[in-house]
Amino acid sequence: MPDRSFLDWPFLEPRHRRLAEEAEAWAAAHVPGLADHHDVDGTCRRLAAAMGEAGFLAHAAPPDGRFDLRALCLLRETFARHHGLADFAFAMQGLGTGALTLFGSPTLKERVLPGVRAGRSLAAFALTEPEAGSDVAQLALTARPDGDGVRLDGEKTWISNGGIAEHYVVFARTGEAPGAKGLSAYYVPADAPGLTVAERLDTIAPHPLARLRFENCRVPAENRIGEAGAGFKVAMAVLDVFRASVGAAALGFARRALDASLERARSRHLFGAPLAAMQLTQTSLAEMATAIDTAALHVYRAAWTRDAGAPRITREAAMAKMVATEAAQEVIDRAVQLHGGEGVRSGSIPETLYREIRALRIYEGATEVQKLVIARQIIA
Repeated sequence: MPDRSFLDWPFLEPRHRRLAEEAEAWAAAHVPGLADHHDVDGTCRRLAAAMGEAGFLAHAAPPDGRFDLRALCLLRETFARHHGLADFAFAMQGLGTGALTLFGSPTLKERVLPGVRAGRSLAAFALTEPEAGSDVAQLALTARPDGDGVRLDGEKTWISNGGIAEHYVVFARTGEAPGAKGLSAYYVPADAPGLTVAERLDTIAPHPLARLRFENCRVPAENRIGEAGAGFKVAMAVLDVFRASVGAAALGFARRALDASLERARSRHLFGAPLAAMQLTQTSLAEMATAIDTAALHVYRAAWTRDAGAPRITREAAMAKMVATEAAQEVIDRAVQLHGGEGVRSGSIPETLYREIRALRIYEGATEVQKLVIARQIIA
């Protein structure tokens, strides 16, 4: 069991502490029986359905449209500590419908979000393209007027839940202005004619990912999310929420690595004494614990700031994601080293975490991009 003393920090309220305990008990009881990296698609479907039944997905797609970011972070941290796909299944329901939650019409919300909250309908956020990832202004997929709707043409790639989602929130160039000011967001059902899964993508940590192709894919006008030309604003508002929660997922991985390292240090003997008795080991453990607390302070500071009413937390969210994901990579690397040969054995806890953490330093804005975001905020 990891150190839970952070739950007493003033960033959190009693209801958050209760939620954390509830999620911990649920995950310990259910995640091991539902998660299987040999059946990634099935695992994500099973986990989403179970989380919906347990009520956790109401935090990912809140009925009142108001995110409790501290709750999101606590849930992602807890689920990530138990299994990477548990975090993934939960987070994608929120990220994939965040634009609808924040900017969708009442009709579209009523049509889509109940199924998401119940875990019956899997969601996806389709922003990245083959030639446009961190630089959203370079998006090339177009949405051209067609009667009372638009036709989408182009590609999206590295789309989480791609190939298993029931619907996508797709960002397209509508041309109201150059660059980032000429984008709009659309709700697109997975069975829309002209939308195909061009390729399923394999990564070092198995997750459902795909490249999508849109060819004369018609979307009715009422499926637009937010105002025409406001797609960049929609995307950034969603990422403002979920970037901080990526840091929380990294915390979950890091805490699992520290737990495994403490167990190893106590049980493994070297030169006639426990590994934990060696000062070099103690130094590593101290640095791991300090890195985790530093990251947690950034994550829950960002979450508290938004929940307290800040209209934007661009700087705080970027700091939280950067610090937490980089710290988790370092903590997990130390865990691999402390485990020796066992640390690189396929399927061991350190090896699994080592593969899981790497993508978090890239998706939803790579570390280098977060540095630019932070710098621009403080210069402004």
